[in-house]
Amino acid sequence: MKIKIILFFLISIFLTVSCSKDENKISTITEKSQELQVLEAYQEGMKSLEGGDVLYAAKKFNEAEILFPQSEWAPKSALMAAYSYYVQDYYGDTIAELNRFLKIYPSNKNIDYAFYLLAISYYEQIVDEKKDLESILKSKKYFEIIIKEFPNTDYALDAEFKINLINDILASKEMYVGRYYFDKKKWIPAINRFKTVINEYETTVYTEEALHRLVEVHYTIGLIQEAKKYANLLGYNYQSSKWYENSYTIFNKKYEIQKKEKINKKDNILIKKFKSLLD
Repeated sequence: MKIKIILFFLISIFLTVSCSKDENKISTITEKSQELQVLEAYQEGMKSLEGGDVLYAAKKFNEAEILFPQSEWAPKSALMAAYSYYVQDYYGDTIAELNRFLKIYPSNKNIDYAFYLLAISYYEQIVDEKKDLESILKSKKYFEIIIKEFPNTDYALDAEFKINLINDILASKEMYVGRYYFDKKKWIPAINRFKTVINEYETTVYTEEALHRLVEVHYTIGLIQEAKKYANLLGYNYQSSKWYENSYTIFNKKYEIQKKEKINKKDNILIKKFKSLLD
């Protein structure tokens, strides 16, 4: 009786071990099969992308990610799906894919590229300064993240260049609105817009004009000392610019007349010289 019990116990152990081995074997086969399926889906996605069928490519990359989400191919596939949409200017789909990538793979080694592609996707939707500001502000936000978090990359170098262009666009918008308020004689809103350009976008090409407009507005409403303050600032930094000349004309009404007389005198001298050559 004891022997039967021992044999039953040994057989039970053997079957358990055997089943465990079989399960491991099945698991290994399944895992290899998954990796093969992922690779095939990824390669098919690449082939479709190269052939110009970006929607099918994105579908295959998404499929590769879903098949084996724990593999190294999953984040690569997610990024490639986003890139597939991007090359065909499907910016909404690109942004959705990238936001999902940043949420699921926040520590991925290609996170800098994901932020850059996200910034570019917003940047390339910028139309002009009079349109919706969302694309401008979102692109600036992500370019600033790149500069801060990944300073020693090519992405950061391009981000700095793009931010300078974005600031020009934002300053242009402020100037456009400021001129509108000035024409409508809404002095305070106009002053605020021109001051924004000086305080927030001082490195842009619009700073000189903004200073001149502040001279113009303050002089118009009788705040002469304030007008002189901005005129002095303009003269100190941009004395050779046309905007400084325009501001100077505001304070010296005879300047424009003297300038025209000087030009006419110069023209008369040239005409007389030319006529003498014909004699």
